[in-house]
Formats: sequence, C-alpha cells, structure tokens
Amino acid sequence: MPPLDAAGAASIGKSVQIRGEVKGSEDLLVDGLVEGTITLTESRLTIGPNAQVQANVSARDVVILGALNGDVVATGRVELRAGANIVGDIKAARLSIEENAAFSGKVDLIQGTAASISDRGSAPSAPPTSTQPGALFGASK
Repeated sequence: MPPLDAAGAASIGKSVQIRGEVKGSEDLLVDGLVEGTITLTESRLTIGPNAQVQANVSARDVVILGALNGDVVATGRVELRAGANIVGDIKAARLSIEENAAFSGKVDLIQGTAASISDRGSAPSAPPTSTQPGALFGASK
C-alpha cells in the first residue's frame, strides 16, 4: 500500500479531543481522540497512526492506521494498514488488510457499491462470538 496521503484533507490533530458527532462532506484525517460518530457520506476518512477513535464510522472510503473501536460502513473501500487495530464490524464493497494490522469483528462485503450508510445503527454491535485465531475465516483447531 502507498504511504499515508491525506493532503488537502481537514484534520483533527494529535492533541485534539472530540466527543459527539462529526459530520462533513470533505476528506478528514483524524490523528487525535474522537468518541461518538463520524459520518462523511461522500468522502474519505483516514484514521492516523496516533488516533484513538471510539466511534461508529460511515464514509465513502476508510483508511485505518491507528486504533478504532466501533463499526465501519463504507460505500467504497476499507483499508487496514500495518499498525491498525480495529475492534468492530466492517461493511464495505472492498476490504484490504495489510500484514501487522489487527482486526476483531465481522466482515460483510457488499456486491458493487451497495454498502448503505442509511441502514447503519448508531450503537456498536455485540462483540464477536469467537476469539479463536482463524475462527472468522473458517480455520479449524
């Protein structure tokens, strides 16, 4: 994967803390703390390497390099880059996971670009039912 490229995006810096709802129509880089919800219907969200995000996220594309505790819905692509740590479910048209990214949750890959932001609840889903390595991918003990 190419390096982090969020040039021209609005940003929430390392020392910034936001609690509540973040909405927008432009690309956003989060490198601070956000608790609540993030909705960028037609834009790209990048969760930077210093970010601590406890939020449900809805965006066109989502790139994660830091920590996210919450569900993700993307009408386009979700990328979990090396160093990412996500606990939550992912619903997207496309998903890529780099080596050294950590993920615990369910994945729902939608045909085409049919991932719908409007059918997404605001509360996180229940934790995954299996914590066994490989259980999410059908590996046996």
